[in-house]
Amino acid sequence: MKRILLALILSFFFFATFAQTPFKFAQITDTHIGGHSGEEDLRRTVADINQLKDIDFVILSGDVTEFGSDEELQLAKSILNGLNKPLYIVPGNHDSNWSESGANSFRKIFGGETFFFEHKGYQFVGTTSGPNMRMSPGQIPRENLVWIDSIFKANPDVNVPLISINHYPLDSSLNNWYELVDRLQDRNIQFALCGHGHSNKLYDWDGIPGVMVRSNLRAKADVGGYNIISLTPDSVFFHERNPGIRTQEAWLKLPLGKLTFSGAYKRPDFSVNNSTKAKVEWEYINDGDLGAGFSTDGKLAFTANTIGELFALDLRTGKRVWAYQTQGKIYSTPAVANGIVVVGSTDNFIYGVDSKSGKEIWKAQANKAVLGSPNIYKGKVYIGASDGIFRCLDLRTGNDVWTFDQVKNYVSTLPTIADDKVIFGSWGNGFYALDVNNGQLVWEWNNGHANRMFSAAACYPVVANNRVFIVAPDRYMTALDLKTGQVIWREKKDEYRVRESMGLSFDKKHVYAKTMDGELIGVPVTSSFMDVRWKSALKLPYELTPSAIYSNKDIIVVPNNSGLVSAVHPKSGEVLWQYKISNGMVNPPLVAKNYIITSTMDGKIVKLSY
Repeated sequence: MKRILLALILSFFFFATFAQTPFKFAQITDTHIGGHSGEEDLRRTVADINQLKDIDFVILSGDVTEFGSDEELQLAKSILNGLNKPLYIVPGNHDSNWSESGANSFRKIFGGETFFFEHKGYQFVGTTSGPNMRMSPGQIPRENLVWIDSIFKANPDVNVPLISINHYPLDSSLNNWYELVDRLQDRNIQFALCGHGHSNKLYDWDGIPGVMVRSNLRAKADVGGYNIISLTPDSVFFHERNPGIRTQEAWLKLPLGKLTFSGAYKRPDFSVNNSTKAKVEWEYINDGDLGAGFSTDGKLAFTANTIGELFALDLRTGKRVWAYQTQGKIYSTPAVANGIVVVGSTDNFIYGVDSKSGKEIWKAQANKAVLGSPNIYKGKVYIGASDGIFRCLDLRTGNDVWTFDQVKNYVSTLPTIADDKVIFGSWGNGFYALDVNNGQLVWEWNNGHANRMFSAAACYPVVANNRVFIVAPDRYMTALDLKTGQVIWREKKDEYRVRESMGLSFDKKHVYAKTMDGELIGVPVTSSFMDVRWKSALKLPYELTPSAIYSNKDIIVVPNNSGLVSAVHPKSGEVLWQYKISNGMVNPPLVAKNYIITSTMDGKIVKLSY
């Protein structure tokens, strides 16, 4: 009897280990359509895969395009339509961070931004990596994690072998890598695939074998390449394939089987909250990403999410009072005045909603996504979109007052209004001052770059002392004459690598800027050069988030790209307190007399009193 039982156990083990049928699939990544040689390289790869008879399907793991534009995405889709094999695809940071559609067109054109399927005994799950529209480390969107939970709930057998695909590595280059890793470790994860690094390389991601594969781009070679991944009953092999030339010898072989995990893996440190002087009044957790800031009417706080909801929270309790659903992701920070909340959506509309009930009052159509945040001034709404048009709308009706149709590329910023001018940048290296009354161009400035990634488009322009101050990804800080747009000074300092996060001091004497090295500096608004006269004691790790800096007479609130909010004394520069909300990027805060409300991109909102 014991022998029979042992034979059954061994038979079951053999079946569980070797039941999967061998198969091959292709992984393409980092095609960067719109960049140099991207189109030609992808066409060559598609033709090459089509003549291979033993490839079951194709996975494309992100950075499909260079800038995420609708034109680039449509071109990529037209090329990939030529594949004679099933395609599974996820976006990368280039598809989402500079996307004129607010990362909305990807899912429309390709039918989704995640995937889950089963093939010959294996499950495959693909997730989005961000960062979506806001420069920061990558992030698996909150709604992706909610989706994965539903997928795993619908497929409860944890013993089915699983392969995970994300554009980013599953490490700290993703702010919330551990949220996906923890879920994968509860399943029979075999290995995880990524792109992003443009090279073939093996990693260990918290005990999960992680495999990065080369870009499809040719770079300095004659042709590009992709990987053919071959699964046998007990191993997986990775072969680089150079289209039309050769399949190379396997550069990697991994065993297949049930993994074991120690559990002793690094996770974000929240110990700062044990000694903080800030008090948590309430927390709110959302089911989608949050890429917008806040406005308030004194009773409610208004914000929006990437599920497409504009919603209101009770300032006192944090309870949701109402939600208004749009048909696209929202990255626009709502503005409120005269009982009307205004917001832009990636569904190509600008909405005016009743601040008390959340009922629609009006909606105005744009030709493309509306990523810009509205500024309400004297009964008018000023807002930019992705269709090359900047609009002034009547707050009460939503009707056009005037339009300016010469914007280069798209707008994602909050415009500043001063001296009867509305001032903003765009992702085409354009920077504009328009007449607030009629929309006529008063002046335009260009930073001289050919690469639009250096646009002064994410910062909220600061105006003081008849000057306009801006910072940008080119690491320059610039002061322009408010009247003429002429450069007063423009400097780049290696010791103060500014980027896109800035603000004005409460007394309007200093322009604040956060450096990539995590320092907060202040430049007098009267200086004739980038004279760093004030510097705080704040020292954050490497910093990217473009969120604006706000202050009152008591504190300066500094957001960071991994969930930390810092309060700094405006005179001494001393760090008064810090609070870590999550490990996601902090959005522009709402700073009141004795409290702040802020959120992180992974869906968490907190009210802190001090």
